[in-house]
Amino acid sequence: MKKIMLIGVLMLVLLVAAACGNSKPSQLSIPVQPFEYINQDEEEVSLADLKGKVWIADFVFTRCITVCPTMTANMAELQQRLSDAGLEATLVSFSVDPERDEPAALKSYLGKFDANFTNWHALTGYTFEDIKSFVLQSFKAPIAMDTAADQVIHGTSFYLIDQSGTVVAKYDGNMDPPYEQNPEGR
Repeated sequence: MKKIMLIGVLMLVLLVAAACGNSKPSQLSIPVQPFEYINQDEEEVSLADLKGKVWIADFVFTRCITVCPTMTANMAELQQRLSDAGLEATLVSFSVDPERDEPAALKSYLGKFDANFTNWHALTGYTFEDIKSFVLQSFKAPIAMDTAADQVIHGTSFYLIDQSGTVVAKYDGNMDPPYEQNPEGR
């Protein structure tokens, strides 16, 4: 619990430093459903692999022309600040366009943001319907195909998951990421 509090505090301080920070985290208690997907290095990553770790999740795709580049830049900033503060957390970006986002594409995409792959997994290896169901069940967030624009409509939140695999808070990952916000709103 102390690790979650430290990461939450880091998220709050970064938000204040970056943007006057008026967003508060949404308090949640949602168990993440079991999964086994592959990452950018074609290695399997599962919920079981993340048990006992604090992790932050988001949803992006490599062909995104709107929010994903900003979200990914913000996640890279979070990764650097966690490292600078000596805090351990795993970052997990789930692709919402898995048919096109193969491991090599995800690795190339995150590489543009100087991602450190020792603690950042970009996941794929499932169908769109699988990720749509997973995101709805585990994060209570909808995703949908926008066939008119050949894009995927998805949320822009960063989700904080505790060591037991429970989503405990969500933060704005696009405009004002609360890098140093305490997940209890303090």
